[in-house]
Order: sequence, then structure tokens, then C-alpha cells
Amino acid sequence: MARERDRGPRLDVPSESRRGISVPSVDQEAAGRLSESIARFLGSWRFIGYMTAFILIWLTWNAFGPVDLRFDNYPFILLTLVLSIQASYAAPLILLAQNRQADRDRVQYQADRDRGERLVADSEYLARELAALRAGIGEVATRDFIRGEIGDLLDELDAGRTAAERRAKKERKRRRAAEEALQDLRSQEPDPQL
Repeated sequence: MARERDRGPRLDVPSESRRGISVPSVDQEAAGRLSESIARFLGSWRFIGYMTAFILIWLTWNAFGPVDLRFDNYPFILLTLVLSIQASYAAPLILLAQNRQADRDRVQYQADRDRGERLVADSEYLARELAALRAGIGEVATRDFIRGEIGDLLDELDAGRTAAERRAKKERKRRRAAEEALQDLRSQEPDPQL
């Protein structure tokens, strides 16, 4: 759609009749930039200096200059007219520049607000992830926990080993006692060869 506007009038569509006064189109962006640069100049110390010098020269020339070359005598009506025309053009230009600045500020404010919302959303996401990691770490075996469990298992093995050794000792004692009893019995039995 923008391409059709940039190409010019279409040949397959009849043109509208132009009975009224045609108003030239103005590039709003270029006019806005011009108004900002003029407003910036009007708000500078350079402009105040130029305006002061202009008024002093005007007043000096029309008050003390050659009588036949003076063009604006004492009430300085022409100077008042020039200054009012300058003010009548300066005020709208300054307002245009302020409106453009307000639009830029609004866009910047919206961008800052969007960026802030994204930061809040990212912060909330990271907080949830951190909470999930903390919960996950609570379920993960830590080094101290594993060392404690291994120590408990070693203690149980040592306890089991000592219990097994005690049982084995008792068993050896019983066997020895049984062997000794068997030898005593054999020694008390009469010899079958006799």
C-alpha cells in the first residue's frame, strides 16, 4: 500500500477532479526538525545577544542617527511591530518543538516501561528457577551426607566382621572342645586289638 502511494497516481483509476485550492504537501518530519532547530536557537544566549544588539542598534540609529535617515521615530512603532511578528512566529515554533519532545518522551517512557516489565518478568523467572534449584539441591545427596552414610556402612561392616570373628572364635573353641572330648573318649575306650 505504501508502495502505491510512493509510485504516484495509478493509471487504471480515474483521477479526482481538483476544484479547490491545492495545498502543497509538507514533510512533517523535516518541518518538525526545522522548528526544533529554530526553537533551540531562540532559547540560546547567542539569540539573546543578537536580539539585544539588533534592538540597541535600532534604537540608537532611530534616536541619534541623521534625522532624514531615521525610519522609526520615538514611539518606535515599527520596532514594536517587528518584535511582535518575531514573537508570533517564535511561540508556535517553540510549541511545535515541545510537542515533538513530548512525543519523543512518551515513546522513551513506553520503551522504558516495556524494558522494566521485561526485567521484572526475567527477575521473577530467575527467582522461580532459583527456588526450583534450591528444592532440587535439598533432594541431592551432599558430600557430608555421603561421607556419613559411608562411615555408617563401614561401622556396620566392622561390627559385622567383629561379630563374625567372635562367632568363628566360638565355633573354633567348640570344635576344639569337641575334638578334645573325642580324643578323651578314644583314649578311654579299650583297644580293640586286645
